[in-house]
Amino acid sequence: MPFIEANQLNVYYEKSGRGETLFVISGSGGDLRVKPNIMDSPLNQSFTVISYDQRGLGQTRCDLPAYEMKDFAEDAAAIMETLDIAPCSVLGISFGGMVAQELAIRYPEKIKKLGLACTSSGGAGGSSYPLHELQALPLDEAIAKQIEISDTRINSEFKLNRPEIYGKIVADTKKRSEATRSPESIQGNRKQMEARKGHDTFDRLPLVKIPTAIFGGKYDGISRPENLKALQKQISGATLEFFQGGHMFMIQDKHAAPRMARFFLE
Repeated sequence: MPFIEANQLNVYYEKSGRGETLFVISGSGGDLRVKPNIMDSPLNQSFTVISYDQRGLGQTRCDLPAYEMKDFAEDAAAIMETLDIAPCSVLGISFGGMVAQELAIRYPEKIKKLGLACTSSGGAGGSSYPLHELQALPLDEAIAKQIEISDTRINSEFKLNRPEIYGKIVADTKKRSEATRSPESIQGNRKQMEARKGHDTFDRLPLVKIPTAIFGGKYDGISRPENLKALQKQISGATLEFFQGGHMFMIQDKHAAPRMARFFLE
């Protein structure tokens, strides 16, 4: 798969599917080598999906000592420019939704339609769960907490009554986590988390005039429903839809991807 030079980085990206372009900005710790990911999504049936490893993650190396949220937005804008895909629809997922907000504020001309999934504005609109706190925990404790906040239905009662299902969730989460624990990925993830702590677009979101749809999971404890409602209030004309699931609602609810696709195709 290809690399491109963008914003002084050698960026790894992938492209699949057919139809008009949907540029997807991935979430915290995103690494396209870890499957399944957005490239395996049903969205590929309706769009040419393009996504990439963000700076310091996956196969996109970055040796800078620290990152800021605007750096991630500049990366996204540069990739769109290099690939000559702007204006196109943009979907930002979780941390990628934070980047997409900065991108829409700074480069509105590059975006045809904007989708924000399971994300937050920061500031007065509320912040997503402070994931940087998990980095200090032993791996097993971090995984247990990650599962708990990813879907608030997975509580002590769930663990007690459905031990086999919970065990599989733990095993799958651990497998994905271990796949991204190289020294380079750990360092890149730490820098990403440091940048994420300063994310705050709330007061600037009224500048976004692009057609926008916001999507979330009813049981998301990372990007809570009230955070998505605050996003909607700040972006004129934005729609908001919740699905049956938590932070991974796009996988949990089979209706999510088709509904998101309809927004971009309308």
